[in-house]
Amino acid sequence: MPSELMSLIVTFAPLFSKPVWAHVQVLVVGALLAPAKRTVTAALRVMGLADEKHFQNYHRVLSRAVWSSLAASRILLSLLIQTFAPKGVLVMGLDDTIERRRGERIRAKGIYRDPVRSSHSHFVKASGLRWLSLMLLVEIEWAGRVWALPFLTCLCPSERYDKERGRRHQKLTERARQMLLLVKRWLPRREMVVVADSSFAALELLEAVRQEVCLITRLRLDAALYEPAPARKRGQNGRPRKKGVRLPTLKQVLADGATVWQAVTLERWYGASARRVEMATGTCLWYHAGLAAVPIRWVLVRDPEEKFDAQAFLSTNVEVAPQQMLEWFVRRWTVEVTFEEARAHLGVETQRQWSEKAIGRTTPALFALYSVVTLLAAHLIERQKLSVRGAAWYAKESATFSDTIAMVRRYLWSHTYYSMSGRKTEMIKVPRSLLERLTETLCYAA
Repeated sequence: MPSELMSLIVTFAPLFSKPVWAHVQVLVVGALLAPAKRTVTAALRVMGLADEKHFQNYHRVLSRAVWSSLAASRILLSLLIQTFAPKGVLVMGLDDTIERRRGERIRAKGIYRDPVRSSHSHFVKASGLRWLSLMLLVEIEWAGRVWALPFLTCLCPSERYDKERGRRHQKLTERARQMLLLVKRWLPRREMVVVADSSFAALELLEAVRQEVCLITRLRLDAALYEPAPARKRGQNGRPRKKGVRLPTLKQVLADGATVWQAVTLERWYGASARRVEMATGTCLWYHAGLAAVPIRWVLVRDPEEKFDAQAFLSTNVEVAPQQMLEWFVRRWTVEVTFEEARAHLGVETQRQWSEKAIGRTTPALFALYSVVTLLAAHLIERQKLSVRGAAWYAKESATFSDTIAMVRRYLWSHTYYSMSGRKTEMIKVPRSLLERLTETLCYAA
């Protein structure tokens, strides 16, 4: 085990027994070096353990061994904060993704809308597992942009799965509430901002977490908005009022010619380095019959060039600046990038575990591996330069995750197999050009 990697993952050692920890190290390095599927057998093969007679012990790390995924998530989060966000506001992204899996033995799977293949006019269903992931959104210096680093991923079983077991089904927003409040208990002294898409713009969720974290999501243009409830008069009977006078909907505000718009330039926008937009903002209560009235700050955004439709956003912290709200929310797009990179380079959806415990551990571990690669690269870059893979037909200015994991793989291969041997009979002459080609091909293998 190379010293840089060992110094990074040794903090996880107390979670495992001594025999299991030895197997965990093999699986971690094997998962980083394996070029295709991320099965246990693929990790063993790439580590030169294809003839291991007790290979079942490595499978049992995921299916039977006693260790806590939540404790591992907490340690990983502390490492990420220590390296990338030692001070300031912690910005996190929350989103769900579908892991396409088939098989009768995978009982937690369900039928969901495929977010990748579907569009506004075309609906595609996918069979698989739904995962809810919480990621730390931080600026990565060598990439020149924000990355979403997963540290806590939760399985959200289908409604049919819970019904068969006679237990109440938890909606996605309920799982999100549990995750956000858990992380806040881990970090009671840090200010947290969580950005999420419109799936999490639910009054129950907003009311449950607004005292602990600032949640920023999209807002419907036809949402029912109200003024705060008027002060209660002395001697007045009846229940206290929850809301005041009904306000115009944001759709009406958008069409109103008297609306005051403020022009601002955002440093980052979807698909562009900078974007000039116009926004209007205000504070109010968002209320629906039978639910709590939640105080929010809303921001309505429109494009002067009319290249995108008007959008509305909300924040549970009414004191936050509107432009800061938008700059935080735009970071959410990197969550989708992480999901795609994890599938392309870390083998998500290629694992083949069948037991419920192994399924519940493997996918979160692969997402966490994305953060481990970033952490290891941050240590390596202090001593060596990160090379950006380019070509005559592709001018690449900044590093991506493929370059980052390639550097980590090159480091692992060189420290494992390229050390000098004391026996001349074990040495052969290989042209350096061929060696570099083989090394690069292996490092960039999907």
